[in-house]
Amino acid sequence: MMRGKATHWIIAGALAAAVAAGLAGCGGSEEGGGAGGEAAFDLKVGSLVPLTGGLASFGPPGRKAADLATDVGQKALDNAGLDVNFTVEHADTQTEPQAAIQAARKVLAGGATCLDGAYTSAETIALGNSVAVPQRVPLIAPSSSAPALSALDDDDFVWRTSASDALGAVALANLVEREAGAPAETTVALAARDDAYGEGFIEQFKTAWVERGGGITGPVLYDPSQASFNSEAGQMVSDDPDAYVIIDFPETYARFGAALVRTGQFHPDRMFSNNGIAPGAEGEKAPDGIPAPAIAGSRGHRPWTPAAGEAVEAFDELYRSAGGPARHTYDAQSFDAVVLCLLAAVAAGSNEGAQIKEKLREVSAPPGRKFSYLELADALRALADGQDIDYEGVSGPVNFDERGDPTVATFQVWSYDEGGTLEVAGEIEANADESR
Repeated sequence: MMRGKATHWIIAGALAAAVAAGLAGCGGSEEGGGAGGEAAFDLKVGSLVPLTGGLASFGPPGRKAADLATDVGQKALDNAGLDVNFTVEHADTQTEPQAAIQAARKVLAGGATCLDGAYTSAETIALGNSVAVPQRVPLIAPSSSAPALSALDDDDFVWRTSASDALGAVALANLVEREAGAPAETTVALAARDDAYGEGFIEQFKTAWVERGGGITGPVLYDPSQASFNSEAGQMVSDDPDAYVIIDFPETYARFGAALVRTGQFHPDRMFSNNGIAPGAEGEKAPDGIPAPAIAGSRGHRPWTPAAGEAVEAFDELYRSAGGPARHTYDAQSFDAVVLCLLAAVAAGSNEGAQIKEKLREVSAPPGRKFSYLELADALRALADGQDIDYEGVSGPVNFDERGDPTVATFQVWSYDEGGTLEVAGEIEANADESR
């Protein structure tokens, strides 16, 4: 149960540095080893990205981040004098659970023994049950945030570098309270896509808002594939609520938002959401298909990278100078996932998935000397010598807990102006210890 204020507000421009995460894996283990050994092996990460489907805008930046992580990782391995060949293979999940399973099987057949992905919670749950656990391959999701992942019977094979919605929903409740008014005087209408992501987040928000004395209507849950959203839109606006919280993806919200506008009673400046409908960079227009009257003036938050700190700033420059897709939600989480699996494999002295997963928590959290990706060669040498490390990455200090969830997360506050252009308005940091 979440209670109290689980977040610390951070004014725009002042951000906490660091993060941890990572992932990698590959073929059958060659000469054993363990930490401090002289093992030599090939390590391949399977990068499962949505290049098509509802989250297609997330795929190319995530793929680029994974490529950057393997490039940085191989250079660090060479500098550390370790005989490990580090590569990545990408596959399109199509933003669909069954396609994600097929994509995972494809990269595993190609030699991957660790997986970076998937992006939706429904995909990741399916992958956990059908691939990661039965094939004993660790999976680190860079963006799957449904609380249901924490409860999976996964034998420690399913992890994530993105914060659980148990953190995100409390952070959003704090934002609504700050912007819309005292909970006791504010009724919020709730709606979400009817899947693990949408229902999971909206229920967490409902709990957080009711616990602080707020009023709610709904939630209205809708099938993303249904032909019409007119009935659900009518329910949302019927009682003229003080605010709306809507959890969706761009492709579906383009249709649901249009239905809200058709009611003639929707006020987009009362709307709050999270990362799902705000995937772009600052200064970009709303995703294609979303009408401006459905989003102008809306606000929300999304997982992000702290803006301050040497490693954070260096990653931003690394990403921008590489060309290709611009910075995007979850690119840092994907980068960290790939790096973490490399670190875990070197700590294990093996590319076997079952051995990699045993080291993920050790390399991501205290105790141990802290290293950022800028010091990756030193971190790898330390692991090869049998030393303990605490990887501080780009998306924040993940510090995996007993469920494979990060315990600290940074959220960027966003809004859309009257023309439907994305603006950034600050940051929130959430800490799991304060949200329980």
